[in-house]
Amino acid sequence: MKTIDVKEKKLSLTNDGNLELFFLGTGSAFTKRQYQTNLLVVKGNDHLLIDCGTKCPQAMSELGVPITGVKNFLITHSHADHIGGLEEVSLLGRYFTKRKPVMVINETYQHILWDMSLRGGCEYNEEEAGDMLTFKDFWEVIRPQWLPDYNRETFGARVGQIDIKIMRTKHIPDSSSDWQSSFWSCGVIIDDRVFFTSDTRYDRDLVDSYESKFNFETIFHDCQFFTGGVHASLEELKNLPSETRKKMLLTHYGDNWDEFEDKINEYGFAGRAMPHVHYTFEP
Repeated sequence: MKTIDVKEKKLSLTNDGNLELFFLGTGSAFTKRQYQTNLLVVKGNDHLLIDCGTKCPQAMSELGVPITGVKNFLITHSHADHIGGLEEVSLLGRYFTKRKPVMVINETYQHILWDMSLRGGCEYNEEEAGDMLTFKDFWEVIRPQWLPDYNRETFGARVGQIDIKIMRTKHIPDSSSDWQSSFWSCGVIIDDRVFFTSDTRYDRDLVDSYESKFNFETIFHDCQFFTGGVHASLEELKNLPSETRKKMLLTHYGDNWDEFEDKINEYGFAGRAMPHVHYTFEP
């Protein structure tokens, strides 16, 4: 994996064909320093934005790429730092660009996302013969297919050249004992090479089972700097095998990250994922 700062290589929705990951932000839901953890995947002429939080359209605009340029989206769960920009995307697509963006989404989460979040700001903008707008008036859908032979619910899909697998995670509520009893959330495997957990509590089985199957080159894992609540903590993650920690870059961290740099190094992690850096994976 090679890294290039955005100052040396501008953000673009196309590249030379190598798998490239770019974090628009790496901060927690309430960050004021690092923007929110939203991830852009680019490969050749194809791209996929994983999560679109409240600050995402602004973050992209500041980097010279308007949110209206993004054609493909995947959402990992319904917290505002992951979906807060979607109403803007929906309305811009219908009334400005006149083009529906594409979302990779299974049927279960489509109903959750629409009924519990997007519907309020989108449904009643038009009425025709008593019918209001629906999710599919704003979005084209790529429906991922269920994949057998995994120890938890896992789906697969392709966005052009980009292969993705999504699996259920254990995020909220804090009392849930496993992914089955958790509200819907997912992590993402990209091209069978990179694992992005998105938001998750400490879940040893999540990491161990997919790592043993794929032997990832890099794992981007959710991390907070205290134990408790609905995110994995640094102290919990240090219990993972050393070989796993060596390839793990931490995401979704708090604004006090600079107080924990020494511990991150001491515990043998690869470091923090950095915003506005191109992570390039060559063949």
